[in-house]
Amino acid sequence: MSVMSVEVWQMWAVFSLIIGAVFLYSRDDITLEMTSLVILSTLLVFFFLFPVLGPDGKNLLSTSALLQGFANPALIAVLALLVVGEGMFQTGALDGPAKLIADYGVRAPQATIITTFIIIALVSAFLNNTPVAVMFIPVLATLATRLQIHPGKVMMPLSYVSILGGMTTLIGSSTNLLAGGVVIHAGLPAIQIFDFVVPGLFLASIGLTYSIFVAPRLLPERAGPTSEIAGSAPASDGKSGKQYIAQIGVTFGNPLVGAKSASGLFPPLKDMTVRMIQRGEHAILPPFEDVELRPGDEIIVAATRQTLTEALRSGDKIFESMLEERFAEGAETEGPAKPAGELTIVEAVVAPASRMVGQTVEQIAFRTATGCIVIGIQRRSRMIRTRLDDIRLEAGDVLLILGKRGQLQALRHNRDIFLLEWSATDLPDPRKARRALAIFGLMIVGVLAGGVPIEVMAVLAAAAAIGAGVLNIRQATQAIDRRIFLMVGATIALSTALETTGGAQAIASATVSTFAYYGAAAIMSALFLVGAVITNVLSNNATAVLLTPIAISTARELHLDPMPFVYGVIFAANCSFATPMGYQTNLLVMGPGHYTFRDFVKAGSPLVILIWLAYSFFAPWYYGF
Repeated sequence: MSVMSVEVWQMWAVFSLIIGAVFLYSRDDITLEMTSLVILSTLLVFFFLFPVLGPDGKNLLSTSALLQGFANPALIAVLALLVVGEGMFQTGALDGPAKLIADYGVRAPQATIITTFIIIALVSAFLNNTPVAVMFIPVLATLATRLQIHPGKVMMPLSYVSILGGMTTLIGSSTNLLAGGVVIHAGLPAIQIFDFVVPGLFLASIGLTYSIFVAPRLLPERAGPTSEIAGSAPASDGKSGKQYIAQIGVTFGNPLVGAKSASGLFPPLKDMTVRMIQRGEHAILPPFEDVELRPGDEIIVAATRQTLTEALRSGDKIFESMLEERFAEGAETEGPAKPAGELTIVEAVVAPASRMVGQTVEQIAFRTATGCIVIGIQRRSRMIRTRLDDIRLEAGDVLLILGKRGQLQALRHNRDIFLLEWSATDLPDPRKARRALAIFGLMIVGVLAGGVPIEVMAVLAAAAAIGAGVLNIRQATQAIDRRIFLMVGATIALSTALETTGGAQAIASATVSTFAYYGAAAIMSALFLVGAVITNVLSNNATAVLLTPIAISTARELHLDPMPFVYGVIFAANCSFATPMGYQTNLLVMGPGHYTFRDFVKAGSPLVILIWLAYSFFAPWYYGF
């Protein structure tokens, strides 16, 4: 048997394996990791037994060739970016911008999401899609939580919108630039930055409409890990749930000084109900008509845990006294008034036989004994209108406790309270947030400068984040999704086998010859469809490089302008919506959205078909053939 006949047989074997891979990836009862390992092991064994021999007699699909996907720069970049993104999330570095957007979003959630997506599309038209996605994943995740939208409803549309924006200009995607390089190599005039902006905007507008209004309806609200760049499912909106009694002291320089009530409410204390204002020996009760806050006032508020947590995370000076005054208790025996580093909030229930029953937090010297502070007390039985330090504890009271994680873990052995460890929430250190932003900003500047590849900048940024203490090794390793690692390695091995055995070239050539009889429009449409399918299996860059010469030669045979065919290949290569390995941004949102392979097929396939049909009808009319 000749080498060529073996290659043809091997090509069909690779086709069969691709079909089997898609089937296995789409099944929920088989993990992505297991499917990836099966595909990889099958390829390794098959091409060891049936090697593809090159001119020099060496196996073109050797073990090293098939495993090189695990060292692929794109994969390394994605994994490093996941670490950088986790650092942004852990430190709350983007909570400010997200809160600003969400404040408007509460009044018009749908309009806010739409506006954010349009901004992403516009930015992606001029910047690389991957850093754009990295920038907006934490913002959209926090925004979704604040608006009570599951992250799974916005993460995949985020990826789609960034891809759609990138297909509108020459510099919007590396795929576009690669196709432009092939055009120059073929002796055609160079593509200018806005040469295909009209069809690009037409397709992007259709895709944007689908991504905003249709895709979220096809996506699940699947529970997942609590921290994968974005966090967990939406929590309370801060206006409902268990109410804690907390105390805010108005000190000199506090922004609350001079604040006046409006309809009985104090606007700076958003989502907090003021129960009482203690002014010296005088208690001011609602309604607070014409009350102006003064230094020395003690404000007793009722608020949900989420509201209090967000207030402390914000770093707002209004709430500094909540920590300073309470940490000051017992400071003479334990170092500084406010401990440095990250703090954690946790709930604890006062035990029935607790020695705390009948005493106040101040009387039991909770700060001195544990190193932690009580920032809120929740009691279901009745409304409390008294200073936090005057509340005598009862069995069943829920304490909202703030302290370092090590100090809180020591409370597990405290017989007076039941620690609800599952409720622990870390408060980021503002200093680390600034470091995270600085590292992220330098990475983006390095990528946009164009001199350093994104994978180099991403790895440097990940190393800098760990070295600067933005996140620790445990958090960094948790950010690296093993599903992504194994799936990308396996699918790159598949694409390598498909290219080496001639499968991709055979598909393209067969398409052109099959539809030659039906005219230029049919050939363009068929070539687009083939490219849109291949780009979800191969890389989009490989698809563009493979099909652009075919598109040029086909147009020349038909005596037509080759550029509409080239633009069709560019748009088709960007239609990487139907699989997670289709594009880097799909991989980036896979963890935060808690998606499976089937989710991408379900939501992305209709978009691929929609873009294909849109260009098939638009291009012949627009270009006049």
